[in-house]
Formats: sequence, structure tokens, C-alpha cells
Amino acid sequence: MSAMTNLISGIADYAPMLVRKPAPKFVSREGNRIYGIVAEFGETPAVYKAAQAVRDAGYRRWDVHSPFPVHGMEEAMGMKTTKLPLIAGGAAICGVLFAIFLQWITSGVLYPMVTQGKPYAAWEPFLPITFELGVLFTAFACLFGMLALNGLPRFHHPLFSHERFYRVSNDRFMIAIEAEDANFDPDKTRALLEQAGGDHITIIEEED
Repeated sequence: MSAMTNLISGIADYAPMLVRKPAPKFVSREGNRIYGIVAEFGETPAVYKAAQAVRDAGYRRWDVHSPFPVHGMEEAMGMKTTKLPLIAGGAAICGVLFAIFLQWITSGVLYPMVTQGKPYAAWEPFLPITFELGVLFTAFACLFGMLALNGLPRFHHPLFSHERFYRVSNDRFMIAIEAEDANFDPDKTRALLEQAGGDHITIIEEED
């Protein structure tokens, strides 16, 4: 999928009433869009090795669900470093520049005023507001950036229609591979998960 198609699909997940998803790659016999395929695993070592197998097979749009954090799962999935620090750094720079510009244009251009014998637009009094706006921009960027990168908020997810998926909060591990992945093929992906030791492998359809 192209970057634009991914963007449209992501926006449609947030606001399906505003943006329509692109045409599906796969549909069920009933004509429903296929979200992907999910497989269950009963033990931590099994899902860890299965994650490595999915990673080595070149899949990119997939996830592991477990009832507790699994140490080293990020490496097993081949997850890259989060982009959130770059977002936070960019927001901090924007906040500092905006604060400096706002104070300079106000006290040095629009309303020049001598304060305590200092020259117009002296930088020393700018420091408190510059610091505060830098922190404020960074805080909001971290919050909304984290939500966007995690695909949140999302009021419904296709996996919620899979009854067995609710066991993932209790005693089961699951791997879900999305149909929008470039390597996804219903038969080949099912075979991969079977070879990795998965059971109760199920095709998940999206509900309208």
C-alpha cells in the first residue's frame, strides 16, 4: 500500500463517518472486508518464537496481544525505535521559537517600552515564558503524538468481534496479521501461523 492509502485508511479508522476506506484487498464470501487473520498461542515461548517467524517472513502490519508484557517482544517483532522523541523535540523547538517571536514582536515592535532601563526586546525577560511555552508545546505533542502513533482513540476494533480474542486479557496469547500488509495472503499466512504453532486460526471480517 502507498503512503497516501495508509494515511486515508488510518483516518478512516478514527472517523469512519467522514472518510471512506479504500477498496479492500480481500473480501469474504459474504462480501465483507477482511481485516486480517488471528492465531492463538498458549505459552509465552510459543508466541515469542511465532513473532520471530512472522518478523522473518517480512510482515509489517501485525501485532502481538498478551495478558502481560513479554520481555524482549519488541526485538522479536522487529519494532523500530519510536518516533515520539523526534515529535517532542520538534514541538519544543517550535514552542521556543514561537515564544521568542511573540515576545519580540510585542515588546520590540508593536509596543516598544523601556523596562528597568533595558533595551527594546531584551532577551533576559523572555526566558520564563520561553521555557513555559517550550514545555507546553512538548507536553501536548507527546500526548497527541502518542495517541496518533498508537492509533487511538478508536471506539471499535475488528478484533472485538472475535469472541475468543477476549481471552487475551486472561490466559491466551494472540498474533493478528492485517490484510493490508503487502505480504498478506489468506492461505500462505494461515500456513505460516500453523507452522509457528498457532491454533484456532480465524479470518476476521470487518463489520459495517
